[in-house]
Amino acid sequence: MASAMILAAGLGTRLRPLTDELPKPLLWLGDRPLIAHIAEQLAAGGVRRAALNKSHLAERFSRDLIAAFPVPVEVLHEPEPFGTAGGLANAAAALGGGDVVLWNGDILIDLDVAALCAAHGDRGAAATLAVAPRPAGEGTVGVGARGEVVRLRGERFGEEAAGGDFVGVHVVGEALRRRLPPRGCMVGDVYLPWLREGRSLATFAAPGVWHDIGTLAAYLDASARWLAQRGLRSHVGPGASVAEGVDVTGSVVGAGARVEGAGALRGCVVWPGARVDVDAGAPLERAVVTTQGRVVRAAV
Repeated sequence: MASAMILAAGLGTRLRPLTDELPKPLLWLGDRPLIAHIAEQLAAGGVRRAALNKSHLAERFSRDLIAAFPVPVEVLHEPEPFGTAGGLANAAAALGGGDVVLWNGDILIDLDVAALCAAHGDRGAAATLAVAPRPAGEGTVGVGARGEVVRLRGERFGEEAAGGDFVGVHVVGEALRRRLPPRGCMVGDVYLPWLREGRSLATFAAPGVWHDIGTLAAYLDASARWLAQRGLRSHVGPGASVAEGVDVTGSVVGAGARVEGAGALRGCVVWPGARVDVDAGAPLERAVVTTQGRVVRAAV
């Protein structure tokens, strides 16, 4: 089974001010940080060794957090982000040789990692991109009749049979790992040059429902889906308290948080340890309450 790397060194600028407190992969999602969901999926898919890069708010990736993951993870610090390709290049010693599952740390998707790796091996591909299917001409990737990449970032390399969206999870083989730059992007600096040389990349059909948690709205949508998948009206974590006069609907209240006042909390995420007062005259809807007390509302 391939080793894996979680890319967690991005700045998360579109999610400020949330990412002024936490790196994007550590945003609270349901009963744990987003990155813990990713680690669980990797372990379930048979991954037995992983690496994680960190840069922005690096101290937030605590030893206890990493130790609780279901797969051993070596953490690599980047003084400034090296990019998706540079981060993988920097992890060469930690990951050893062979194929590597590369997973963007802001992506939530129910993906069969074992099937992705098996498909990659069966094709003998240089890399295999997980792609959520769409009609031909749509999405970020064009797929040929044999499942190969024929369109990427607007450049065409063959006849397109179907479209799709690259979901930020892929398997990178040894041949491409040897070409990784010390700084740079997997798509722009590795995959596109490879395709321009007339070489091929494979695709794997990913689920059509997935979340790129790059905006506040996307974060709240991912939280709502976490509740829906479990048939929950809401989730209140251990040690959290909700005043009797507060109606919590479609919301996640993190461990040790306090929701006070009287009124409605709808479609919100209250981070662990946060405190918020709900006003009966003005329901709090589609908002995130951070541990430091910020209330950040999504545009309606």
